[in-house]
This record gives sequence, structure tokens and C-alpha cells, in this order.
Amino acid sequence: MSKHIKHPKILAVSSGGGHWIQMLRLRPAFKECKVHYVSVNPKCAADVPEAKFHSVTDGNRDTKLSLIKMAVKILFLTFWVRPDVVISTGAAPGYFACRFAKLVGARSLFIDSVANAEEMSLSAKLSASHASKVFSQWPDVAKKFGVEWHGSVL
Repeated sequence: MSKHIKHPKILAVSSGGGHWIQMLRLRPAFKECKVHYVSVNPKCAADVPEAKFHSVTDGNRDTKLSLIKMAVKILFLTFWVRPDVVISTGAAPGYFACRFAKLVGARSLFIDSVANAEEMSLSAKLSASHASKVFSQWPDVAKKFGVEWHGSVL
């Protein structure tokens, strides 16, 4: 039986660019929540003045040291924030956040980018075995990869 949380604490994680824009589109769903946003661009803090914001090092599979720094910071934030829910709209920061969510008993949702119209992203594929739920924004991709589809963010 899941406990009812009146004002859940959310760790909302994405990389920059389109991933961040998609996260911003989800803000109305977070109205009654305490949200900590995480992204790779410190300037994104201006987009969410009503919430806590944390920036992490940008990294990917080609920049291993940066990727490790990112993972360590997200691990630290996960333990510091102790979210009830982790939500990501994509890329490496979201994968790490979904992976670490289990360590603090949080549920997690990875929403793959709307740009991935034919294949799931590497981060979404990796998140599938760690996140509580993975959504694709394309019904055919969701069916092909065995994840859920509930429409698109954009």
C-alpha cells in the first residue's frame, strides 16, 4: 500500500536544451509539490525562481570524467534532497537520478525526449531497468521497447 503524501518532494532532472524545455512544460503538474530542479546549465535557475535549483556538470559517454562528476553530484543531491519522486525528461543526469532514486526509496519516472521518434535514447534504455516507469512520447516507440505511452509533453 502506498502512502499518501500531501506535498511530495520532487527531484526534477534534465539536461539542457529541449530536455529542459520539456521539463518546464511539466511544471503545472508540480503545483502542490516541493520541487528541486536539476540541470546542466546554471542559467536555467532563472526559469524556476519559485523552486530550488541545482546545476551539475554536463557529461556524456564521450566525456567520462565529466560523467563521473555528474553522477557523484546527483548521488549527493539524491541523499540531500531525499525526494519522494524523481522525474526526468532525459539524458545522462536523468538516468543517474532514476538509478539513485531507489537508494532513498523514491519512485522514478523517465520521460524520453519527443525527439526520439523512432528509437529510445540510450539514457531511456538504461533507465528502463532502474526507473519505476519509463515513458516514450511516441506510441510506436513505446510498443517497440515495452515502455508506456501517455501522449507527449509538447
